[in-house]
Amino acid sequence: MKDNDVIVPVGRNDTRLWGLTARERLERIADRQGCVLDHSPAPGGAVLVSLDYVFDPAWLTTIRSLPDTVLTFDGRPVLARCTSPQDVTRVQAIMEGRQPEEYGQLRAMAFEDADALTNDELRKRDRPFMGRLTPGNVRRLERASYYSAYKGVTDVLTKYLWPEWALVLTRLASRLGITPNMVTAIGAVLCVVATILFAKGLFWTGLLAGLVFMVLDTVDGKLARCTITSSKFGELFDHGIDLVHPPFWYWAWGVGLVSYGLPLSNTVFATIMGAILIGYVVQRLIEGAFIARFGMHIHVWRPFDSTFRLITARRNPNMVILFASLLLQRPDWGLVLVAIWTVLSLVVHLLQLLQAFAHSARGQQVTSWLT
Repeated sequence: MKDNDVIVPVGRNDTRLWGLTARERLERIADRQGCVLDHSPAPGGAVLVSLDYVFDPAWLTTIRSLPDTVLTFDGRPVLARCTSPQDVTRVQAIMEGRQPEEYGQLRAMAFEDADALTNDELRKRDRPFMGRLTPGNVRRLERASYYSAYKGVTDVLTKYLWPEWALVLTRLASRLGITPNMVTAIGAVLCVVATILFAKGLFWTGLLAGLVFMVLDTVDGKLARCTITSSKFGELFDHGIDLVHPPFWYWAWGVGLVSYGLPLSNTVFATIMGAILIGYVVQRLIEGAFIARFGMHIHVWRPFDSTFRLITARRNPNMVILFASLLLQRPDWGLVLVAIWTVLSLVVHLLQLLQAFAHSARGQQVTSWLT
């Protein structure tokens, strides 16, 4: 696979997916992969792409690594890596319907029979989406591409509660021309608003602002992946906010208990914040150490690790605890429980790291159960 592979778009399709025509979408995918779009293939061949179809970027990566291979969908060629001009001409004619589907020495690989692909970034193994782009298929394909961009291992709210809400907002943002960074900026404002409201003891209003922020925190990433507009600045902007704000929310919640009428003593508050802050930082360091040593997230090693990620002491599960405590009209209990759960989660992560090192020391390879 070469960084400068020539990508030859075949046909024309003005139907839009996430506001992009098939060609515009392909241009963005090719640019991300360091390829060049050109109707004149190089002497060494090219990758042909039928614009009648849309697909996850992972399929272009896959076909680029498989010389003399045609990937078909429902019996029709969608992607082909051809190493000779003759094969380029033949496959292009087939894609345009000018020639019977006879691929000669090329290997045909059906999408329906293809193996699942491993996506380390999204922490999952599945078969990415592909489909014929027609006006009647747009909503179905948008749903497929949206869920194809979803992490396989994440927290319970992001996995089970946010998806449909975020899908509606992602569609709306793409229709209105709102960029992922704009979504992140709106979320950042709401994050600060929630912090202020918590500090004033306005917990219900703060939770509402926080809820919208947490959903938008899902929308910006999905919008970036669906519209192929991810950027290093956007990732830094989004992840930076995610990394920094949770301790401020817990501190503000504790400060707000005074106005709410359930103040904690200075000693108890300091102890709680110390446990939360130290637990939060060390837990992140453990996750980083696991990635540095074993080349993967700690949450994808074993099924237990992926299941525990649903409830580990990150922002979303902790907000469930605070929400439940507010329902009981004891938000002070909620903060105490967040501190306890943070310490327990830290212990679990430490044990996971030690078990991985012990596993490796015995000569056993530490690999993801998702591969």
